[in-house]
Amino acid sequence: MHVLSVFLLLVPVFSCDGDNQGSVGRPKGVTPKFSLAPLVPRLSELLGIQVIKADDCIGPLVEKLVAQLLEGGVLLLENVRFYKEEEKNEPEFAKKLASLADLYVNGAFGNAHRAHASTEGVTKILTPSVAGFLLHLFAVQQELDYLVGSVSNPKRPFAAIVGGSKVSSKIGVIESLPEKCDILLLGGGMIFTFYKAQGLSVGSFLVEDDKLDLATSLLEKAKAKGVSLLLPSDVVIADKLAPDANTKMAGWDLDIGPDSVKKFSDALDSTQTVIWNGPMIIRLIPPQSVLLFVISRQYQNSLCSLVSWQTRIQGSTESETYQGKNSRLKAIAKKLEEIGKRGVATIIGGGDSIAAVEKVGVAEAMSHISTGGGASLELLEGKELPGVLALDEAPVLV
Repeated sequence: MHVLSVFLLLVPVFSCDGDNQGSVGRPKGVTPKFSLAPLVPRLSELLGIQVIKADDCIGPLVEKLVAQLLEGGVLLLENVRFYKEEEKNEPEFAKKLASLADLYVNGAFGNAHRAHASTEGVTKILTPSVAGFLLHLFAVQQELDYLVGSVSNPKRPFAAIVGGSKVSSKIGVIESLPEKCDILLLGGGMIFTFYKAQGLSVGSFLVEDDKLDLATSLLEKAKAKGVSLLLPSDVVIADKLAPDANTKMAGWDLDIGPDSVKKFSDALDSTQTVIWNGPMIIRLIPPQSVLLFVISRQYQNSLCSLVSWQTRIQGSTESETYQGKNSRLKAIAKKLEEIGKRGVATIIGGGDSIAAVEKVGVAEAMSHISTGGGASLELLEGKELPGVLALDEAPVLV
């Protein structure tokens, strides 16, 4: 007779509400369109077994399903973010999650920067709490070596490419990088806040007026530190945000223009280390949500063997990207491939940037591709990751 152990496995997935306006993957209470039910067929196919889906993530009905699990069975819990207690890391909610299992496996490096109930709270209750495939200690150490080591002691010149729709989403990393890098290239929708801060006309483009003083101070800080901060000198605009949009050089900002590509490429030619985080263009890629499994296996079996498929789940998720004839995304990615062949360290941090190099087909040429979006940003800022530190035998940031 053997003891059947049940463990709680956390892995990252993607969700999208179709409007891509920041509320994506962050439901306010139970929201059917954010249910994880559509994942069941694909998960069952990948695992080769029929995955059972719970209609909740805690409660008597979930407990009953856990009790009925057979050896090797998989129970997919409902989206933990249907409960506000998840992001608040409330102890009672964490206790209810933990009561479903005997041990905990975190395989979601992309969520490791969040001190939520499913990433940090349950580790105070379940022992052991260990790293899964994407959070295996070797993988974490590799992330730290590149994202921390390359920033604290980079081969110079060191360039950072930072993109994004809003300044507010990248404040921390943009503020920290002028202290560390030699060249800072900015792109994405946030550039118009910097343009307006310089007194330039930006028409109807999105500008964060409450961040104009911050943009000005960042420009001044970069100048004082001798950092070459480059903004696009031209952009591609369109009459709508769609693949069939009419485009021209100069409405929607979709891409950096050819002059900007040349300026950025010339700057990258002199570098020895490059970190890229965030898109240079508008990209409709859903952010990470949270996926929790309850899995039953014999305790002595390897915990990592069952989670190696999770990257394939992410890889099967479709993302929409502007693919107009003027897109320069390929040029920047190809430039990183080119300088990488000369020995330049090329580090890709974040989901949008990963999707970019994979779409262009140069991912294999990059020195390191981080599996964490927000986690990557916080490492670049020099912050600790609560989801990592909470695990048994967690690596130490140095």
